[in-house]
Amino acid sequence: MTVLPAASRCPVSAPHRADLIDPGLHQGDGAHAIWRELRRHAPVSWQPVRDTGYWSVVGHAEANQVLRDHDTFTSEQGTLLNLLGKGDPAGGRQMAVTDPPKHTHMRSPLQQALSIKTVDNDREEIRRVVRGLLEPLADGGPFDFAVAMSALPMAGIGTMMALPQEDWPRLVRLTHACVAADDPEFQLAAGPRATLVTAHRELFAYFQDIVTARRRAPGDDLISVLLTMELDGRRLSPGEIVSNCYSLLLGATVTTAQPPSAAMAELAGTAVLDDWAAHPELLTSGVEESLRWASPTQHFMRHTTREVEIRGVRVPAGDAVVVWLGSANRDESVFTDPDTFDIRRKPNRHIAFGVGAHYCIGHTVARVTLRVLFEELLGRFTGFELAGTPRRIRSNIIAGFTHLPVTARLR
Repeated sequence: MTVLPAASRCPVSAPHRADLIDPGLHQGDGAHAIWRELRRHAPVSWQPVRDTGYWSVVGHAEANQVLRDHDTFTSEQGTLLNLLGKGDPAGGRQMAVTDPPKHTHMRSPLQQALSIKTVDNDREEIRRVVRGLLEPLADGGPFDFAVAMSALPMAGIGTMMALPQEDWPRLVRLTHACVAADDPEFQLAAGPRATLVTAHRELFAYFQDIVTARRRAPGDDLISVLLTMELDGRRLSPGEIVSNCYSLLLGATVTTAQPPSAAMAELAGTAVLDDWAAHPELLTSGVEESLRWASPTQHFMRHTTREVEIRGVRVPAGDAVVVWLGSANRDESVFTDPDTFDIRRKPNRHIAFGVGAHYCIGHTVARVTLRVLFEELLGRFTGFELAGTPRRIRSNIIAGFTHLPVTARLR
């Protein structure tokens, strides 16, 4: 066992050291090359950051250990690296940054509202929105697939939250600004910090107005569920409701928009998409592979509540631990030929939605939306080709594309 006490933590050796926080690293394949080396030589390593740092976890088994053990690895001090050393003011109030048993009490009503039966009731509305997003592809000219897919989450979560469709483009932009504030596509002139603060403020103000209106005229949507939810014998406060609305929208934006673009960027110009179209029974396995391949959420952060051992390394209490999902989903010890997009991959033990108590609550909405998207895409179009240079998002939070020009033909 390797013992690294708090006062003498050593960073990973120089050949394997990298600034994984750097959003520019994630615009290409640089992160995957580094993760591959870390999985081989330093699966649990201390990464110093200014006057603090974090433990980097890159393996599948170790990621499962951290994400499943909420008693040892708390979410309440923040789940993303942009909060490293700062804490999260929403801790204990927002479901994503609350530990069981309180998390479980908050999650249960929403889990029921997001059941497959409920989501199925909205399937045809989701299909209508998806067809609208894909319609310009029929013209035969270059079509920016990534821009279209950035609006895809609203087909599911926007419908289930009953958010006015005319607001969707603004919400898409604001949520992307929250997870990719370093990207010039979304960044304000004042810089990343101002971008993040402004996007947060506008989204919270938007949901405050929506919640006020929904309180006067509740329905059967997710926001109305939050309005009637009880926690510890009381209704959620307006601030808690708004915070959880924000979390639901942000989670959907991260998990749903990028898998189709990641699949298209990898498979356009190959025979795989036509093979997939010819075998509709592979719809589910192909969608799951798109989730593994994209791993759209780059990382989750936790903090240790006690000293703990991870892969033979002793991690002190109170330290930040960061699980890199994109690395865990390419772990050679779990996935055969992990750097190949395999629409027939079974089993597929990806953790793109996380694992454990914080397993993505919107996974059903995301999966239904993605299945409808690929049904429509593969059923109506063929001959996919790249029509320009793809551009990746500059972010350490979300993996994906801002632009992906393609062409295709109607079947």
